[in-house]
Amino acid sequence: MNENANAAEVLAALNHRLLDAVLKPLSNGTGIDAGVFFKSLTAGFARDTERWLEVQNRYYRKQLELWASISTPGAHSPPAQVVQPEPGDRRFRASEWREPYFSYLVQSYLLGANWLHEIVETVSLDPRAKRKLRFFTRQLIDAMSPANFPWSNPEALKLASETQGESLSRGLKHLAADLEKGLVSMTDETAFEIGHNLAVTPGAVIFENDFMQLIQYRPATDAVHGRPLVMVPPCINKYYILDLQPENSFVRFAVERGHTVFMVSWRNMPASMGHATWDDYLEHGVIKALSVAAEICGVDRVNALGFCVGGTLLASALAVLRARGRDPVASLTLLATMLDFHDTGELSVFVDEAYVSKRERDFAAGGVLHGRELALTFASLRANELIWNYVVNNYLKGRTPEPFDLLYWNGDGTNLPGAMYVYYVRRMYLENSLRSPGKLTMCGVPVDLGRIDAPAYVLATREDHIVPWRTAFASTRLLKGRIAFVLAASGHIAGVINPAAKNRRHYWLNDTIVDDPERWLESAVEHPGSWWTHWSAWIANHGGARLAARRAPGGRGHAEIEAAPGRYVKEKCDPSDRIQRGPDTGP
Repeated sequence: MNENANAAEVLAALNHRLLDAVLKPLSNGTGIDAGVFFKSLTAGFARDTERWLEVQNRYYRKQLELWASISTPGAHSPPAQVVQPEPGDRRFRASEWREPYFSYLVQSYLLGANWLHEIVETVSLDPRAKRKLRFFTRQLIDAMSPANFPWSNPEALKLASETQGESLSRGLKHLAADLEKGLVSMTDETAFEIGHNLAVTPGAVIFENDFMQLIQYRPATDAVHGRPLVMVPPCINKYYILDLQPENSFVRFAVERGHTVFMVSWRNMPASMGHATWDDYLEHGVIKALSVAAEICGVDRVNALGFCVGGTLLASALAVLRARGRDPVASLTLLATMLDFHDTGELSVFVDEAYVSKRERDFAAGGVLHGRELALTFASLRANELIWNYVVNNYLKGRTPEPFDLLYWNGDGTNLPGAMYVYYVRRMYLENSLRSPGKLTMCGVPVDLGRIDAPAYVLATREDHIVPWRTAFASTRLLKGRIAFVLAASGHIAGVINPAAKNRRHYWLNDTIVDDPERWLESAVEHPGSWWTHWSAWIANHGGARLAARRAPGGRGHAEIEAAPGRYVKEKCDPSDRIQRGPDTGP
């Protein structure tokens, strides 16, 4: 009993640490701390006292109703259902939560959450500040769920009793391992190994520099399209999101359809590369990859594909090349990519002038943005699913999370050069300069996305919280080639990685591109299955004549350096490092 009590005390300390570890950086990143939070609410009360009193009285009556349902002498049944969880909320589905005491806890928590959300809506703020306040409120509410605490989670208490405290012991071991790593584990990481059961499509590294390795995959067909396909993944994650396991590898899918595929594998940057710039990523990354692929295959133009920020880099590089008088691509594919940053969704809560100026001071002397910081930022957008769910499972219940390749990739972050990062957030997220012709100079030339006139396949995903689909749609107004816009179901990752063989989900098509995305959607036709098959037919039209496949990667002065997936993708962020940056130059 004493051992279990001590374990509960440690877990209580864990909750406090997690609250501090998650809420503090989020509040700092959004520019809202607890003091500003409560000050904003107080100001709202003063401006609209009548509305505030109406909300307050309504929830006061509901709390009295809930309390009365459990305070009746002799009552042993669960309290009346004054409030229900949202249909998609899975935190309280277990039967243990329907016991009277815990049912009361859940309903009291939900009433408080609804009250706080509604009170926040009474506050008069400018739209950007209001979005930040909503975000911070949601973080606070999610963190304070009774499911997150050992003494108020009946599932954890029951499991601890049934295992005589063994579940708590395992939870503490999981906690210790995650504290060492610096992130909450979302999957059983022992189940995966890059090059063994992830990133296993056969190929070879045929070029490398300080920024990337370029992989060429071996053909899977006797004949291949004459034009190669160069893929540019996001540099804030590892490339193998496009080459997970054989059954859901987009790379394998393309290779099996006769494409000679080249993949950029971005380097996980060390502190010594902290001065590397956005222009460096264009010149030594994207532009070099396009050049090497064209040289090896003996063609003037290639097909190019970019995913997320990889698409932003790719479009920027193509604009640079067009300004230099070069026309290097026969087609362009953009997957969940922003070129117009007018609406950046929930990520906008992190980016304002104060935040960007501070990060510019942080990295003025060089250094890198640690992958852990980016991982926490993205996880916070879905904190219940990507943080607290695993806190409960791993620590309170002592369970090992299930193996899941997407979540393994999600936790395998990369460091970014500070100089490159602050340029990106200021010029794109804060100032939205890329969409304006000539406003930005990259690699010594003014860039204009309107000079990119290659046929383009622009994919968005309908539930994307990182690249809102309407924002991705805005690319159709910036690029001047013939556009095929496709809207896929699901979110930023699951909507893109949707293997054709599984025939899941659906996508929408409308050949008529209009200015308004809502009008486009009204006339779009829904198609069952994966967008992969539609893209495959589209890209085949730009592949060029079929040629006999060359079995050996490289050629024309480029020899095989090492087998795919190469060294760069296996480099991990050092879990013992703090966020590496230059000397602190201000608050």
